[in-house]
Amino acid sequence: MDQLKTGSFIKELRREMGFTQEQLAEKFSVSRRTVSRWETGNNLPDLDILMEMADYFNVDLRELLDGERKVEKMDRELEETVLKVADYSNEEKRKLTKHMHLLFIAGLIAAVIYMILFFTDNADNFAGGLCLGITLGIMVVGVIMTSKYAAKIHAYKLRLLHKAND
Repeated sequence: MDQLKTGSFIKELRREMGFTQEQLAEKFSVSRRTVSRWETGNNLPDLDILMEMADYFNVDLRELLDGERKVEKMDRELEETVLKVADYSNEEKRKLTKHMHLLFIAGLIAAVIYMILFFTDNADNFAGGLCLGITLGIMVVGVIMTSKYAAKIHAYKLRLLHKAND
């Protein structure tokens, strides 16, 4: 797959619809800069956005990924496979969201315990320090995991694990 070709095709489709990058960004709930990165081939949209984009521009997903219009249409079996991959991707996102939710609940509980200890003048002991440390640690992890760097950290982690298994 040629990202530059795909990006140029997205730009062509956007222009055919008479949209600006800002308008396309608004349609797919991303920033204008993200659309610019798609169109220059620096990044590609997530699979669920690609599928939504294919429907919106009335092209096959395969056409969008190949960066050119095809005469033949995507067969049903391939379309079902792509939908399964998208469902898998969405399920992975749901799992991550659930884990982040549980992490934030734990941080909130630690913060509440610390506040109770603080207002009862018992925060200067080990339990107070532990609660404060947990709260701050979870906040830092939460900020990192909800930032644009989370995917890079995940990819780096997988590379490290792969090297460790070799």
